[in-house]
Amino acid sequence: MNTMTTVTEVLAYLKENGYTVDFNLKENCLVCHGNTLEIRPEDFVVDKSYRFEGPSDPGDSAVVYAISSRKHDLKGVLVNGYGISSDPLTDQMVSALATKPENQESPGDTTALDTELAAVDLREQIDQLKLGDKWVNGDRDTKVLFKSDSLRIIMIGLHENAELKKHTAPGIITVQVLEGGITFSTETESINLENGQMLSLPAHIPHSVTAREESVFLLTICISS
Repeated sequence: MNTMTTVTEVLAYLKENGYTVDFNLKENCLVCHGNTLEIRPEDFVVDKSYRFEGPSDPGDSAVVYAISSRKHDLKGVLVNGYGISSDPLTDQMVSALATKPENQESPGDTTALDTELAAVDLREQIDQLKLGDKWVNGDRDTKVLFKSDSLRIIMIGLHENAELKKHTAPGIITVQVLEGGITFSTETESINLENGQMLSLPAHIPHSVTAREESVFLLTICISS
């Protein structure tokens, strides 16, 4: 399991293990089969969840839920960007989608996990990021530097013209450029950020990022309880 680092890999693994139905999320239920079947919170369980913190593309900032329903004899998956906090749900649905700690996984590379005092050498982390296969062979890579229930600090590297497509975050974010230059855009305005500059953005506002040149920046997400 530790070799799976992307949403695509996890979905393929789950499909091989019988989770073949694609679920969609509504406020008070799950739907599938072209929205013809509604599954209520009391009629399904979450067998496993996989949380992806790295926003190398919008699909990688997500939680994948492996879900089964004995009543309907179904097993399938729900992919939800940034987890259940990003959608308006009833208390029953929030409770039904909650995953026991022993059934949670966070694929990928994390440098520091919710420690009391965590120190990170940013120059060293940038050098390590640029040695990774995703950076060498692709147009981006990410490293999760810190993760707790309320805070995420993620280093993101983008090659020139690489883009993080429009998405939202479940909490207030800050973006601080460490190398290069990026364009940060919302639906109403765009801002060019250079090395040493930063910005903040409230939760749930759609935004995108484009690298005007090879760039590395820090994304901080503050998640309210």
